[in-house]
Amino acid sequence: MIEELSIRDLGVIAEATLPLGPGFTAVTGETGAGKTMVVTALGLLLGERADAGTVRQGQAQSWVEGRWLIDPVGAVADRVRDAGGDLDGPELILGRSVSVEGRSRAIVGGRSAPASVLGDLGGDLVVVHGQSDQVRLRSAVAQRDALDRFAGPDLAAALTNYRSAFHRWQANRVELEQLTRERDERAREADDLRAAIAEVETVAPQRGEDVELTERAERLGNLEELRLAAAQSRELLSAEESTDDVPDATALLDAARRQLERAAGHDPALPPMVDAIANAGFLIADIAAQLSSYLDGLDADGARELEIVQERRAELSTVARKYVGGLDEAIDFLDTGSARLLELDGDSDRIDQLEGETAADLQLVDELAGTLTALRVQAAGELGSAVTAELSALAMPDARLIVEIDSRDEATLTGRDTVKILLQPHAGAEPRSLARGASGGELSRVMLAIEVVINATDPVPTFVFDEVDAGVGGAAAIEIGRRLARLAETAQVIVVTHLAQVAAFAGNHLTVVKDSDGSVTASSVKQLQGEERAAEMARLLSGLPDSASGLEHARELIALAHAR
Repeated sequence: MIEELSIRDLGVIAEATLPLGPGFTAVTGETGAGKTMVVTALGLLLGERADAGTVRQGQAQSWVEGRWLIDPVGAVADRVRDAGGDLDGPELILGRSVSVEGRSRAIVGGRSAPASVLGDLGGDLVVVHGQSDQVRLRSAVAQRDALDRFAGPDLAAALTNYRSAFHRWQANRVELEQLTRERDERAREADDLRAAIAEVETVAPQRGEDVELTERAERLGNLEELRLAAAQSRELLSAEESTDDVPDATALLDAARRQLERAAGHDPALPPMVDAIANAGFLIADIAAQLSSYLDGLDADGARELEIVQERRAELSTVARKYVGGLDEAIDFLDTGSARLLELDGDSDRIDQLEGETAADLQLVDELAGTLTALRVQAAGELGSAVTAELSALAMPDARLIVEIDSRDEATLTGRDTVKILLQPHAGAEPRSLARGASGGELSRVMLAIEVVINATDPVPTFVFDEVDAGVGGAAAIEIGRRLARLAETAQVIVVTHLAQVAAFAGNHLTVVKDSDGSVTASSVKQLQGEERAAEMARLLSGLPDSASGLEHARELIALAHAR
């Protein structure tokens, strides 16, 4: 329930505080005074889109704040805490600012929050009905929603189960259609992968093999040059047949060692040198032996080995050219390609699984849709009878409301049902669709009757009606006021009205007062009691707040409302 609503710089309202509280509150005022801004303010607190054009001229921003009393352990309180907000006992503060640049800021329980949080909370706090909602009642969607609300928790639970099955069926069906549609393409991809994997496996490359083969090819391609160089080097180091004319390194070192040995006894510095030359001789002899082994190891049939190496390099090059990273990428492809092939080959199993799941889900969707239909058919009769009784009390004594249920072949998110609300204005007349035949005044009364009936099974803490009495007058307006008062016995009701017959039934009467200094118009809100209220009622009735006959009529209306 909204305890209080504060407005600053919104439209023509400079600053106003609306004491609301329980029961029936009527908001009246002269045309252009800003009554609609009260509904606009509530809309902002309920997460509606912010409009910079509503900021009062000359001001930087508008501000709206509402003080609600809620159940501190209920679902709304939990969502407030989830958003980071706090409660002061049962009191919840919601706020919203709108700047002239169009920026909006929302406050939930003392903390900043997205405007979407206000919208989420609003669905459980307030139901707003304006003239646009009367038009909306003409739509099939709104008519189905009204019936579903009336049907209560049994249908809500059935609809939740149905939607769960429907979403699963739709998701599986989309995946199945995609897999089936792409089956040929994926089969071709699998064949290409198998061929590529077979090619790589046939070649069986090893990491680093291409580098090793390049080195071997370089060696084999220069075999004769290698043999000549090694042989000549060995001869220079240690010739097999040494001559005095061309001594080898071994002979020269041996001669040098012998020369030093002869004089080594005369100088202690020479023996280390003798040893060093001897060690050098040993090293040269070892190198010469290695060169001999190298020459013995040179393959005499190097040309044949070179041919084999070049063939292997060609095989590896053919495979490597097909992959961006070369040979290593080709080797990695054996793993990634095999995993992808396993996935593609598993499509057939997935298709078979999805076909079974989709068929089972479709059957379940059909069964649950049948349950929805049965519940709606039962609720349709009850809603029609209850609303017909309400219309009789709303100065439509011969009217009858009929709710028809038609089934479609195609399942949708809400089932297979199409809901039509028909109005039979009097006995013997052809029932006509609200979408085509109901007048604005009839729609106002039908909408109010539906809300009164639905509130018994789907209660809402607060109802806001913006000129629900449009197109209505006389006795019908009195009955609308009476029904709003009845609705206010179980819910808070706030009504913006221009009819005294409706305002008379309010327990709390507020008027939006317009002042002008010749250049700027500003409005404020005043709570009316006693003769002030009678004067406002007289103004609503005749436009003359001081008229004696108007005041008498106003007092009579107030007395009638109190005597109900």
